[in-house]
Amino acid sequence: MSADPDPLACRTFRLVLEYDGRDFEGWQIQAGERPARTVQGVLSEALESVTRNPVRVRGAGRTDAGVHAMGQVASVRVVTALSVEALTRSLNGWFPRDLAVSAIAEVPLGWDALREARAKHYRYQIWNGAQRSPLRAGRFHWLREPLAVDRMREASRAFIGSHDFAAFQGAGSSVKTTVRTIQALRIEGDAGAEIIFDVEGEGFLRHMVRNLVGTLIEIGRGRWGIGRTAEILASLDRQTAGPTAPALGLVLVCVRDSWSEADREVAISGSRGASVDESSPVG
Repeated sequence: MSADPDPLACRTFRLVLEYDGRDFEGWQIQAGERPARTVQGVLSEALESVTRNPVRVRGAGRTDAGVHAMGQVASVRVVTALSVEALTRSLNGWFPRDLAVSAIAEVPLGWDALREARAKHYRYQIWNGAQRSPLRAGRFHWLREPLAVDRMREASRAFIGSHDFAAFQGAGSSVKTTVRTIQALRIEGDAGAEIIFDVEGEGFLRHMVRNLVGTLIEIGRGRWGIGRTAEILASLDRQTAGPTAPALGLVLVCVRDSWSEADREVAISGSRGASVDESSPVG
């Protein structure tokens, strides 16, 4: 029988979070005169209320305003005697309707969600029906014009592997390098129905996934040729790529890290270097 946790001991927890991003101004707490409702801010407030102690919260990635998550990972350092089960119940009882914790694990004291992130899986969702879909509103980007899925799929092959994605980086980001590696990019669905883009990689630049999708949409519309993706990559110029797809269609599906079973059993990458997103927002 294990001993009860020391009520005065600092402990570290790994949280898996799900949230509807529509009413959040992104993940990260923002400084400024006008208070911003962020996921990190709501999570920190909940933890301090539940544990009655100050907390340190780190996310595996910084989703932008309006972006959703099924499996955002955060590490939390806090002094508490609560069990994992009690902490889970307490947080979900405190959280608003658009945020929930799906899993909590106690991890070694120095474990950090950002440093330990190895890869991320993003999903972009398009509703390509002729009529609007109320049940998909807020989670799918609606495009009435039929898209050529086969053309988009063929054009997307240029993105697989390690490339300099400077042409797909959003403004307002300072990173050491714009080279990123995409391990998988799958496009499923049909014109006139749901079209789903699944993108997996070691790390992403600001707005990178949404800019990739925006470019593929232009190709799906027939406005650009299939070879345009390789040309844009080579240009390193953001002005040559397509528009940024709206945030509401993007979901952070999961984060592979040094703790998750998914990372150990079905790893996207065999490397174990530091997270390439350590100094930049992603998605």
